[in-house]
Amino acid sequence: MTGTPALVVVGAGPRATGLIERIAANAPELYADGRLDVHLVDPYPAGGGRIWRRDQSPLLWMNSMAEDVTMFTDETVRQDGPVRPGPSLDVWAEEARAGRAAVDADPVVRAELATLTGQDFPSRRLQSAYLRWVYEQSVAALPPGVTVHEHRTRALRVTGPRDGAQQVWLEDRAEPLHADLVVVAVGHLDAEPDAEQVELAKFARRHDLVHLPPDFTADTDLSALRPGEPVLVRGFGLAFVDLMVLLTEGRGGRYEDGAYLPSGREPVLYVGSRRGVPYHSKIGYAWEGERTPLPRHFGPGEVDALRSGAVPADFRADVWPLIVRELGHAHYHRLFSAHPERTAVDWADFAEKYAAAEAGAPELEALIAASVPDPADRLDLDALDRPLAGVRHESPEALQEAVRDYIRADLARRHDPSHSPDLAVFFGLLSVYGQLIRLGASDDGWHGFFSYLASGPPGPRLEQLLALSRAGVVRFVGADMTVAADEERGLFRASGSTVPGATVEARALVEARLPPPSLRQTRSPVLRALHRDGAAVTEEGLLQVDPDDGRVVDTEGRPHPRRFALGPFTTARASGAFTRPRTGGPAFAQNDAVARALLVRLRDADRRPAPRTA
Repeated sequence: MTGTPALVVVGAGPRATGLIERIAANAPELYADGRLDVHLVDPYPAGGGRIWRRDQSPLLWMNSMAEDVTMFTDETVRQDGPVRPGPSLDVWAEEARAGRAAVDADPVVRAELATLTGQDFPSRRLQSAYLRWVYEQSVAALPPGVTVHEHRTRALRVTGPRDGAQQVWLEDRAEPLHADLVVVAVGHLDAEPDAEQVELAKFARRHDLVHLPPDFTADTDLSALRPGEPVLVRGFGLAFVDLMVLLTEGRGGRYEDGAYLPSGREPVLYVGSRRGVPYHSKIGYAWEGERTPLPRHFGPGEVDALRSGAVPADFRADVWPLIVRELGHAHYHRLFSAHPERTAVDWADFAEKYAAAEAGAPELEALIAASVPDPADRLDLDALDRPLAGVRHESPEALQEAVRDYIRADLARRHDPSHSPDLAVFFGLLSVYGQLIRLGASDDGWHGFFSYLASGPPGPRLEQLLALSRAGVVRFVGADMTVAADEERGLFRASGSTVPGATVEARALVEARLPPPSLRQTRSPVLRALHRDGAAVTEEGLLQVDPDDGRVVDTEGRPHPRRFALGPFTTARASGAFTRPRTGGPAFAQNDAVARALLVRLRDADRRPAPRTA
C-alpha cells in the first residue's frame, strides 16, 4: 500500500457516525500511528443524515424517550473493542444546559433543550443536534493521522477488482474517489414502485386522483390532500403517525383538554392495515428489580448451531420456535419474580419443565395453564400480532368505538408496572435482534413484528389519535384492508374484514409505510450497481453480508475483501443505529466488528513489503 490509505463510507448518518466512533475507539490498539483518509459521501449533513436532518417539521418527534437514546457503548455490548462511554440524549441535554457541551441549533431547538427531561419524547430536530455533536466528538477522537473529508453529494457506483483498489464514482465529479476499502451505510432506501403501485398510479392519472406511494412521510408533498375530503390511508405504523401529525397540527389544528379542535383544513383519514390497529404504545414505566437473564434459549450457542448446518436455516421452521421460547422465558421469568402471587408453582420447577418441553407441544401449553392461572398473564404472541383476527362488527360506528377501546386498553397496560412482563418481552426482543444479526438469515416478517411490539409511537401520540377519532378526523377501516381501483366510478375503494360489506370511496390514497429495503427495488444507484455487479441478495432483496464483519457477499458465497455494508438493507439489519443504554446495542457490536476488520486490513496491508523495482 503506497501513499495515504483511503476509506470511503457511503452515507453519513447515525450508522456512519457509529462506525467512526468505533474506529476512534479501536485505532489505538490496531492502527495507532497509521495514516488514513476517511471520505464520507452523503448529500445530507454528517451526523443526522437524511432521516435525522435538521430541516424538518418541529412537530415530528422521536418515538423514544430522551433517556432511552444513546450513541455510545457500555459494558453490556458484546464487542472486542474498548468501551468509550458517552452521554445519552437526556444527559447530553443536561451537559449542554450547564455549558459543558456545545450545541449547534436554532432558537426553537434550544428552547426545547432548555426544558427537556429524560421522560420527554424529543423532536427529531433535537436528535439531529445530538447526532451532530456525537459525530463531531467522534471525529475529534480519531488519531492525528486520520483525517475525515465530507463530500455533500451522492455516490453512484463502486468499481474495482476484488484484489485491488476500489473507485467510488460521485454524482458531481468526473474523477472517482480512490479507496482501499469501502463501507456502504446509506440507511433507509427509496424504492421504485412495485407492480401494484404502478397500476394504482396509472389509475390515479387516468381519473385525476391522488396516489402517494410508500415514502418517508417527512419528505412527501401532502398539499394535494384537500380539506374535508376522505383520504384512504393504508398502513398504521409510524409513517401513519407522521402523516396524522402533519395533516392535523401541521394544518393549524390543536389539542385542548383532551379534545381536538380542527382548523378546517384537515382531510378525513380512513386508516387500516393488515392488523387494523396502531402499533403498541411505547412502555411508560422504568424497570425495577432483577433483570431477566438473557439470552437463555436463543443465544450464541443456538446461533452457532444454526450457522453450522448443511443448509441455511429456515426462519419459520428453525428460528421462530427459538424466538418464541426466548420471549416466553423473558415474560414468565418476570411474572414469577416480580408478581409471584399470580403464579401457582415454584419458578425453578416451572423453568426446568419449560426448557424441557417442545415448542408448541400440548405439554407446554398444559404447563403454562397450570402454572399461570389467569389467561391474561400468559404470553400469546399470535393474539398480540393479530388482535382483530376473527373479530367482526355490525357497523363502521361499532368498529370506531371498539378500536378506541383497544387503544385505551393498550395505553393503560403499557403504562402500568403491574404488567411489567411486557417490558421483559421488550428486552427479549432486543436480545433476539442481537442474535439474528449474527445469523444473517431471512427474517420472514420479523422486523415488522418487532416494530409493532417494540417500536411503536409515544403514548401521547395515541392519546391524540383517540381525540382525532372522537372528532371524526380519523376513521378506522379495520383489519385486512384492501384497496381496489373502481374504473366505473373513477375512485379508490377500500374495505376490511372487520365490518363485512362496508366500503369507503375516496379520490386520494396514501400508502403510509416505508419503502421496502430491497436492492431489487431501490433507487439507490450505488446499491443497484452493487447488485448488478454480482452482490448476492436474499429472496426479500436484502444485501447478503458476512454476519461477522459486514463484508459484502457475492453470488458465489465469497465475502468481498474490500467492500462492507451496514444498515437495514442488509441481512445483518439491526433494530436501529442507536438504542437504549445498557441493552446490549446490537448495532454497536456490529459497528465495532466492522471497524476492527477495517483497521486490521489497513494495518496488515501497511506491513506488507513494498514491491521491488527494477
